[in-house]
Amino acid sequence: MNETPKTQPSHPFFAMHEHGFVRVATSTPRVRTADVATNVAAVLEEARRAHAAHVDLLVYPELCLSSYAIDDLHLQAAMIEAVEAGIADIVKASADLSPVLLVGAALERSGRLYNCALVIAQGRLLGVVPKSYLPNYREFYEKRWFASGKAIRGSTIVVNGQEVPFGVDLVFASSVLKNFRFFVEICEDFWAPTPPSSLGAMAGATILCNLSASNIVIGKSDERHMLCRAQSARAAAAYVYCAAGHGESTTDLAWDGQGIVYELGDLLAESERFALDAQLCIADVDCDRIAMDRIRLPTFNDASDVAGRPEETFRTITFRHAPAEGDIGLHRPIRRFPFVPARADKLDADCYEAFNIQVDGLMRRLESTGSKSMVIGVSGGLDSTHALIVAARACDRLGLPRTMIRGYTMPGFGTSEGTKSNAWKLMDAVGITAEEIDIRPAARTMLEGIGHPFGRGEPVYDVTFENVQAGLRTDYLFRLASQHSGFVIGTGDLSELALGWCTYGVGDQMSHYAVNAGVPKTLIQYLIRWCATTDQFDASTEQVLLSILATEISPELVPAGEDGAIQSTESKIGPYELNDFFLHHIMRFGQKPSKVAFLAWHAWRDASAGRWPAGFPEENKNQYDLAAIRGWLEKFLRRFFAFSQFKRSAIPNGPKVSSGGALSPRGDWRAPSDASAAVWLAELDAKVP
Repeated sequence: MNETPKTQPSHPFFAMHEHGFVRVATSTPRVRTADVATNVAAVLEEARRAHAAHVDLLVYPELCLSSYAIDDLHLQAAMIEAVEAGIADIVKASADLSPVLLVGAALERSGRLYNCALVIAQGRLLGVVPKSYLPNYREFYEKRWFASGKAIRGSTIVVNGQEVPFGVDLVFASSVLKNFRFFVEICEDFWAPTPPSSLGAMAGATILCNLSASNIVIGKSDERHMLCRAQSARAAAAYVYCAAGHGESTTDLAWDGQGIVYELGDLLAESERFALDAQLCIADVDCDRIAMDRIRLPTFNDASDVAGRPEETFRTITFRHAPAEGDIGLHRPIRRFPFVPARADKLDADCYEAFNIQVDGLMRRLESTGSKSMVIGVSGGLDSTHALIVAARACDRLGLPRTMIRGYTMPGFGTSEGTKSNAWKLMDAVGITAEEIDIRPAARTMLEGIGHPFGRGEPVYDVTFENVQAGLRTDYLFRLASQHSGFVIGTGDLSELALGWCTYGVGDQMSHYAVNAGVPKTLIQYLIRWCATTDQFDASTEQVLLSILATEISPELVPAGEDGAIQSTESKIGPYELNDFFLHHIMRFGQKPSKVAFLAWHAWRDASAGRWPAGFPEENKNQYDLAAIRGWLEKFLRRFFAFSQFKRSAIPNGPKVSSGGALSPRGDWRAPSDASAAVWLAELDAKVP
């Protein structure tokens, strides 16, 4: 286990802004009902706290300068003037603060009072956004005080003698950080059937902000989460929501001060609710990830066309700001195992779903072929174990005897007694038709026939030596399938396809149906553990499954050394937990190698920090320093981009399991077999120390 590395904070690699992150925060200052001076001071106190925390964008609640629940006091001239004067104080004070401030206030224009969000940065009022949808039902009565701004476009408003853009057609864009572009809506706007932020996203905003004074009732927090999650996913954006908190009038209502940050449907951060003190809820939003995801979503761009291409009609307000330089950490949950279910409350359901996607795919293939048997090579390793229990469950669900599964253990020159024993124990426990075929005589004959040194008695264990064994096993399985009117179940997994860690053609790359093709190694490990600990099979099967999980991953094609050490897959191609991390971020989001390294460094540098999947064994919690991450990432890039695609271009059918993607040339990943990895290797070399 590696020690936590000493950082080099001066190198650009360690600065989150270099990788497209923007630090956002919600603030629920402790306001005082109708006391503008107190509220202005509270807003500025939180702005200074956010500045110290290197926040780039700070979202306050709706009407926070006056407080929201003051009813007809909104219509008092003294209140209107006090709010405008308070705005001047905040604008002036912002000159020395790094965050862009989104402040809620009521402003008068042309004989109408508007419920507004003011965008303030570095001593300037950049623009004002009016609320579109005014609630006027149940406890809400906003149309009594405010005018709707839903039709205001291309307008301006004068605030403290300064004329600034005013309307619902404003996108605010940083001139410093490329994809830092945000849009603002207010409370009820995102409860509407067509939230204004949908157009804002299509106009180019990557971050959607909501200043809210939503009162709290039972179940409303869940509703806010649902809306934020849905809008961030549907609009391919981040959604930053900030509700009013303690200090609002409780004459008839109560307030919980909930702050929420979502990104592409993932919850990044949530504030403490019902807090007496001011709350600052911070999260680092990956604006580059959002921008890359939109490139992959033609539906998003089609919707923009249908909406009249808002990016051509909205006004873009450009602003300068001073994002913090150097290593300021990363306020963001990063999943060490991005393919593994992480929702504790949905863990069983997610594992059930993943497992049964494979089961259902195999059931359909069995029905369509009319086969009388399923043929599978059982090594005692992870992949064949998982494929076998998937096949067993497919038989159970179709009402077929498990004996129609024909399992073959085929010991070679490197097969250990432990894995061979586990293979037999597993086949017996599952109750399939089991046989053993020793491939060593046939392998020796082939090696002699092709003139390989091993055929002359020399201890040469090269790729040819390994591939002869892997090829013979597959050859046997195909002939056995023909003999028994069946089809071969592939056992190779997504991780092996990514790395090209399989023997092409007449080898483990080929089968009639590859049930594991959409499942990476880390997920296979987790699903086997789930099956073994949730009564999916009987006790004897579960005991074998746990024993197999504890076995080191090895192809077992080379005899053990004099010291008894067996061939180790991960010592050659890298830890699967890192490779699966690399694969997810490169395949799903097209991230640059330097950014993948940055994320991996934050995720894996300290085993004691961050969350691990539920039930993850303590002894398996590893950590890696930057040198190790960089070294294994370089090997991954070479294998993935320059070496392995020809194997993926000819893979058999198999079901996609994870939203992270699959590598079928008919699905998520289509690439030339003769591409170069030079672009990715050069980027890694130039930007990762």
